[in-house]
Amino acid sequence: MIKVEGITKLYANDRGKTKGKETKDIRGIKEVTFRVDEGEVFGFLGPNGAGKTTMIRQLMGFIKPDAGFAQIKGLDCWQNSLAIKALVGYLPGEMNFLEQMSGLEFLNLMSGMHGDRLIFRKRREVLVKRLELNLKQPIRKMSKGMKQKLGIIYALMLDAEVLILDEPTSGLDPLMQKVFIDLVLEEKSQGKTIFISSHMFPEVERTCDRVGIIRDGELAGVEGIQKLRQAQQRTFDIKVEDEGQVQLLRERGLAIVAVNGTELSVQVQGDLNPLLSGLALVNVKEFAQKTTELEEAFMHFYEGEGRF
Repeated sequence: MIKVEGITKLYANDRGKTKGKETKDIRGIKEVTFRVDEGEVFGFLGPNGAGKTTMIRQLMGFIKPDAGFAQIKGLDCWQNSLAIKALVGYLPGEMNFLEQMSGLEFLNLMSGMHGDRLIFRKRREVLVKRLELNLKQPIRKMSKGMKQKLGIIYALMLDAEVLILDEPTSGLDPLMQKVFIDLVLEEKSQGKTIFISSHMFPEVERTCDRVGIIRDGELAGVEGIQKLRQAQQRTFDIKVEDEGQVQLLRERGLAIVAVNGTELSVQVQGDLNPLLSGLALVNVKEFAQKTTELEEAFMHFYEGEGRF
């Protein structure tokens, strides 16, 4: 559904002068290649300035690439930008609203620009209720979170085949973040193809099938969310019957990082079978996995030099 091949778009930003010579930062994206299958939720991860928004502007046909191409449903995103905009439900990272309008007036305007179909109004009513937004309020009086809700409603009400969402939960409280995740999962169940740019790891972990990690404008890797979880280092807190059993577990070669009497912490990278085999030889009194997040796996990879 989405195909990106060797996309490059570079910007030179002046940083000042060094010994009488101007110095520049070269930023943007370089030779980025990936695909998003039909019906897939794809997460595009990276910190601010890594190139996430530049990539989305390429997909929406807002800027012309220096090299390479991007396609959505076989259409070149630059050459067929009008058709792309009709095909995609888009939520930008920062929306510029007509502040004098109410939320309802804005959505009516956007609906009219896309043909004002009955399904738009039906979906809008459901989304407004789910996100608890008062559409009669003037946009200029809305908070950042309320404006974000308005943008989400606009992107989802069009019932588009493809959704491109740039930092979609920015400004939302935890309750509304959960509502958004539920909405994405519902769209996915209907076969929608969804591209989410984010650095909010809970939403990525719960919604995405695969993730791409962008670092300094280059795609560092693309991998399934399950494999990314498995790559992370997990820690287990275990209590056994006596200190002799602690020593037995040591002899099994487990990575024991802390011991307090009959309580110990074990770190596991990847395969759990060595730990389970060792625990089968002792009397386990308590067993718990420390809560870890996808964020830890991401940062472990992002700060390293390797690839998936």
